[in-house]
Amino acid sequence: MNVEMGVLHLVLEASVVVQAVMAILLIASLIVWTLIFAKRKELKKATKKAKEFEDQFWSGQDLNDLYNRLTARPDARPEGMEYLFVSGYKEFLFLQEKPHARVNDIVDGVQRNMRLMFNRQAEALENHLPLLATIGSSAPYIGLFGTVWGIMNAFQGLATVQHATISMVAPGISEALIATAMGLFAAIPAVIAYNRLSVSTEKLLTRYEMFSEEFINLVQRKMHEVER
Repeated sequence: MNVEMGVLHLVLEASVVVQAVMAILLIASLIVWTLIFAKRKELKKATKKAKEFEDQFWSGQDLNDLYNRLTARPDARPEGMEYLFVSGYKEFLFLQEKPHARVNDIVDGVQRNMRLMFNRQAEALENHLPLLATIGSSAPYIGLFGTVWGIMNAFQGLATVQHATISMVAPGISEALIATAMGLFAAIPAVIAYNRLSVSTEKLLTRYEMFSEEFINLVQRKMHEVER
């Protein structure tokens, strides 16, 4: 291929509008890959911590000891499943100290609290996923806009030419098609990452939800034992 027809040359020779489209798509692509690596790291860390906490929780140790250990650390900032447990157990201890507290009232209070905390965790885990979906769905159309604009300019340049040849419009069409390629380059990873990360997030949230239900059942059994 002629050096003058290189990709860099075509980008530099493109119209201002097409160059702006390419710049937008390049930024979108950088955002996509940054989010992919960041979210994968976040989900991997959250999954690992969830497994570690489940091993501790079901090891048979006293829940008071587990709660005190998690909240006594100077840098204590429980996240994920730890956050659900600490919030739920704190609410349980608070409601239990109320005079004439009934079992159903305590269980309902803990359940409401954990549902709220679960929603907060879900919101944190799902953060930025809609941006991936937006880029995945819009990038091809942004690239197509740049392509249409570039082709339109290429053919408008033939208006003053009596004998048009393919060589006259080939550079303009080539630089316009780069915009479509860049749109796909940003969109395809975004769509794949959104689907995979959404599945991983849903699995982790299901795990959180199952733990919440198991914890509430545990609180209910504990209260019934105390009543006896």
